[in-house]
This record gives sequence, C-alpha cells and structure tokens, in this order.
Amino acid sequence: MQDFTNETLDIDALPKYEQVTLNVLSRKYWKVVLLNTSIFLLILAAGIALLLFFAEELRPYIYIFIGTYLLFGILLILLYQARIKRTGYAIREKDLIYKSGIISISTSIIPFTRIQHITLNEGIFSRMFQLGSLHVFTAGGASGSITIPGLDIGLARTVKEELTRQLGKTD
Repeated sequence: MQDFTNETLDIDALPKYEQVTLNVLSRKYWKVVLLNTSIFLLILAAGIALLLFFAEELRPYIYIFIGTYLLFGILLILLYQARIKRTGYAIREKDLIYKSGIISISTSIIPFTRIQHITLNEGIFSRMFQLGSLHVFTAGGASGSITIPGLDIGLARTVKEELTRQLGKTD
C-alpha cells in the first residue's frame, strides 16, 4: 500500500498567469462592432421617432430624447471600444487563457483536459471582414465556456485545429 502525502506548495514558485503576454483581437473586429452597434442605434432611433410621432404629448421633450439618445450612443461605443482593448487570449502548453471585461475583469484559464469541443462561428459581418469567433465548451458547463471573438479567420482555424489536436492528446 502506498503512503498518502499531501505536501504544501510554495505559492511563490507557481507560474503567474498575469505575466503571460495576451494576444489581442483583430483590428478589423472594431468595424464589425461598429456595424452591429450602428444597426442597433438606427433601430432605436426609429423606435424613438415612432414614439414621438404617435405620442403628441411627448413632442415637447424631443430635445431630451435626442440628448439622451446621443449620450447613450456615445457611451455604448466608448464601452465597446474599452472592452475590445482589454480583451486578450493566450494558448500555453496545457491551457487556454482568456481575459475580458472593463469594470469587472474576468480571466478564465481552461486546461485542455476540461475542453469538450470547439466551434468556429462566422456572423454575416464577421465574414465580410474575414473574422471568426471560437467558442470553447468545457466539462464545467455553460459557466466554464468561453467565446473568443474577433479572430482573423485563418488564425481562428489554426487555433481550432491546435486545440482539437491537444484534445486528442488528453484522451
């Protein structure tokens, strides 16, 4: 019978994920975000215009609606821009790191042994700019799954193939 041991680890000797240089999303991804945001803001503007057209009692407040709409649009664009700048990923020997967020920063480290499968998604605007999103599903369920948006499609395919190859090693 083997003796059980449970030694204390030297925390200072553990690798620091914070020191890993993360890869940034493609610059073309910003154009996709701007297109999607513009379409949303156009639909919102049409809704506000219809509201003001049919509700005559709200027409005196048109400048408040316009000011709020413009402020909302500017804030939305600035938040998306900040989010894209703070999003990054890295593939190491045994895991995948994904970091995102503005106010609440989330860093996910997914060991290859936890990955169930990987999908490559291309939206209509993403395809226009040759971009894709990798969705990595883990054994931990939806809370452990991540989506890395804004990857050049060639790179996304290469990363997907490498992760799939790594999955074959862990079986």
